[in-house]
This record gives sequence, structure tokens and C-alpha cells, in this order.
Amino acid sequence: MALGDLSSSSTSELHVLAVDDSIVDRKVIERLLRISACKVTTVESGTRALQYLGLDGDKGSSGLKDLKVNLIVTDYSMPGLTGYELLKKIKESSAFREIPVVIMSSENIQPRIEQCMTEGAEDFLLKPVKLADVKRLKELIMRGGEAEQEKTSNLIISSPKRILQNNFFFNIFFIITIIVIFIA
Repeated sequence: MALGDLSSSSTSELHVLAVDDSIVDRKVIERLLRISACKVTTVESGTRALQYLGLDGDKGSSGLKDLKVNLIVTDYSMPGLTGYELLKKIKESSAFREIPVVIMSSENIQPRIEQCMTEGAEDFLLKPVKLADVKRLKELIMRGGEAEQEKTSNLIISSPKRILQNNFFFNIFFIITIIVIFIA
């Protein structure tokens, strides 16, 4: 299991569990969250997320259960347990149902977005996730969910030109990230 920073920190620091099967996407979201002064734990699958949270049925699966997680950010499309299935399992759990879950996807599929929101997702972000999205989510969580979602949110992009523009910047950003990861 690939875990991010697990050191103890101040109680005001937001602890985010980031779930994505793509190492590049995990690194991007981890970096954005750290820039926003969040503590980040990363895992590579929905199954690993359940193990980390102790929701996999194996009592000895997580020695980290005492760590407080304030937010879970997960990719929608992952092999095995999808982000949507992870969301459902978290919302069915009495211990974790109050933790906000944000779903990310590179696909702008309206029924999928509505399904996740109906099932209890806090937000649905289209990739590439931007620093502004992370800061908005952090403010929302820190204020206890009372903040209004901005209309400029990444939630629904209907313009094909905007989608192409985002994909171009997304690809450039990932190329740079991959180069940085493999050089460092």
C-alpha cells in the first residue's frame, strides 16, 4: 500500500485520503493538496482505501485507524472497486458516513455525476483538478460544509472548446509532472 505522509500534525490541518489507480494522478492531487497545507495519505485502489479505513472486514488490516481523515478524494474509474462503489461503502459505514467524499473523473458524463451526487458525494471534479478546486474544497470542509459551491466550479463543463482546452492543459501538465517524477 502506497501511503503518503503519516506523521502527526496539528489538529487544524486537514487530512485527506487520496485514492487513484494512476500514479501520475495521485502525485498531482497529492502535490495540490500539500500546496494547500493538507496532510495527505495516498492509496492506489478502492480496496486499499477500505483497508486503510478498516472497512474491509479484516480487523487487523489497518494499524492507522486512529488517524482522523477529514476528506476522501477518489477517482471514479478504477479497476476492481470503482470510486462510486467506494463512495457507497463509505456512506454505508456508521463510522465514516459523515466524511465528505469527492469524486474525480476525466469524463464529463452527466448521469454519472448525478448518480454520485445522489449517493452522497460532496462534489464531483473534472480532471485535471486545479489548485483553485482544492482550495475551495478545503474551505468548504473547514467551514463544516456551509460554504456555497462556486459557479465557476469544475463540476460541469458543457462547452466542447473548454473540454479540448482543459485536455490540452491537462496533457501538458501531466507531461511536465512525469518528467519531474522520473528526474527527481
